[in-house]
Amino acid sequence: MFDIQAELNKLPLKPGVYIMKDSQDEILYIGKAIKLRHRVRQYFRKSTNHTNKIKRMVASVTSFEYIVTDSELEALILECNLIKKHRPKYNTMLKDDKHYPYIRITMGEPYPRIMIAREMQKDKSKYYGPYTNSLAANEIIELLRKIYKIRNCNRILPRDIGKERACLYYHIHQCDAPCQDYISKEAYREQVHQAIDFLNGHYKKVIDMLEKAMYDASEEMDFERAADYRDQLQSVQTIAQKQKIIDGAMEDKDVIAFAKSETEAIVQVFFIRNGKMIGREHFRLEGIEELSNSDIMGTFVKQFYSGTPYIPKELMLQEALDEANIIQSWLSSKRGQKVYIKVPRKGEKSKLVELAAENAAITLNQFGDQMKKEAARTKGAVDEIMSLLSMETSIDRIEAFDISNTQGFESVGSMVVFEGGKPKKTDYRKFKIKHVTGPNDYASMEEVLRRRFTHALEEQKEILVKKLNPDVGKFARLPNLILMDGGKGQVNIALGVLESLGLDIVVCGMIKDDQHRTRALLYQNREIIMRKNSEAFRLITRIQDEAHRFAIDYHKKLRSKAQVASILDDIKGIGPSRRKALILHFKSVAHIQEASVEELSQAPSMNKMVALKVYDFFHGQDEDIENN
Repeated sequence: MFDIQAELNKLPLKPGVYIMKDSQDEILYIGKAIKLRHRVRQYFRKSTNHTNKIKRMVASVTSFEYIVTDSELEALILECNLIKKHRPKYNTMLKDDKHYPYIRITMGEPYPRIMIAREMQKDKSKYYGPYTNSLAANEIIELLRKIYKIRNCNRILPRDIGKERACLYYHIHQCDAPCQDYISKEAYREQVHQAIDFLNGHYKKVIDMLEKAMYDASEEMDFERAADYRDQLQSVQTIAQKQKIIDGAMEDKDVIAFAKSETEAIVQVFFIRNGKMIGREHFRLEGIEELSNSDIMGTFVKQFYSGTPYIPKELMLQEALDEANIIQSWLSSKRGQKVYIKVPRKGEKSKLVELAAENAAITLNQFGDQMKKEAARTKGAVDEIMSLLSMETSIDRIEAFDISNTQGFESVGSMVVFEGGKPKKTDYRKFKIKHVTGPNDYASMEEVLRRRFTHALEEQKEILVKKLNPDVGKFARLPNLILMDGGKGQVNIALGVLESLGLDIVVCGMIKDDQHRTRALLYQNREIIMRKNSEAFRLITRIQDEAHRFAIDYHKKLRSKAQVASILDDIKGIGPSRRKALILHFKSVAHIQEASVEELSQAPSMNKMVALKVYDFFHGQDEDIENN
């Protein structure tokens, strides 16, 4: 039994991170402190004037953990990483946790490559961006490959020079084939440096070059080549026009401002690179009800920049940060150079911040209107379902279940939850089938349902006995309606499980057509046909698709892990620890197979020699297949 008061007395007067947990060992909140003892004790003092949100959180806390760090800066870094990993219920969270694409040039390689990257590698690569969508980044990469003939392969050069024939890109004049030694290393790297100049916004040189090449090709009556140069020239001019110069200092900065309602904030970011606006994006912050403007800005800055591979030289903010010095130190350490945080109050910079704030307010209003329309649609859908089923009680919570397997291999079950007609992803649950052998969907579904509702009864009993907050349980809350991915057989399985546990919940089957789409509901042994253009039909279809997607994704993940383990076991020098490190680092076999030796060697517990064995295994395997 965790004795909170006794543990509070053990807290050190040192910086660190604290982790609040509930009775189910679920993380509720993560925070940092300069002095752990003082900060954590504040939560449990009745005299402290807590916000309602904090009061609800403290009422659910049954234990806490802490990690001591050497400095406040280390505590900040650890806090950011843990919040990003666990996404606790009571932390204010960045809703749109996007990883924007950057363009990466692998300058650490003798013959650099150019590619999309969403995370920064600890190597000598250069990164450019962010780009607000991968399409824009890919268009620029394709253009640079055409103009500067940068290679598009994973061959290790100069080791692999001459080992294989030149690829298609050489024959269509989009690569100078350094793999055949048709271009010197020095000349190739000079072309890469010209591409870097382009990414830095120096367009005049390439425009002049393309205009001359187009003119020369026309003079030589080579009109096809002239047309290619013309198309490239137009692409460059389009990019140059989009990136308007708005900062004469020609520096990298992000401009950040927000607008807020009672429950959420919309944060607008302008991305300025080399003095040019290259893009903008908005983000949603939820759970801001009792946060100050400074806290909202600080929360966004910490969460956003903990996940970006590039930090600009300057941040121009709408609001000052309470932790400005420590956040500035953290950003500077990530960038490797000094980062400046400024809050302009006059002049052109102030106008830029005001423009970002104006855009945030417009987006917030648009989002509010959209949310109202969506709320009306979802309420209409739920009301329609209630009417179809002649239900007298309101449908606050719908749970849908599905099973996925491949011939009985890695069988899994999924539970998706919709509240108020909208998905509640924090309540989604995955079940790995433990007691069923082979492809038996009925037995698998029975196991999933029995585990789900047995957990519910156990948690409800614990909440009652220990007088806990009802929100602490992972399974305690019961649905008003259960949707089964199937017909009479699946419905009867569910009804049987509920009856054996003494539960009375409405159960419907989702009957599918030949295209595996829901065409009707099965309720009390009768089919209920829904109009295909009705809101009820759209909601049921969405729930069915979501249950199926969630089950399939989990099944694929387990199957992929099994395949990765099986394949990597065949490589000499790859034991359990290295296998696990590669899986965690690269996420999939495809990513491991695509990685260069340098990228493989940078994974935890790897070295150059073992990385070479992994690379040779995959690439040699391809050759063996082709030769058979």
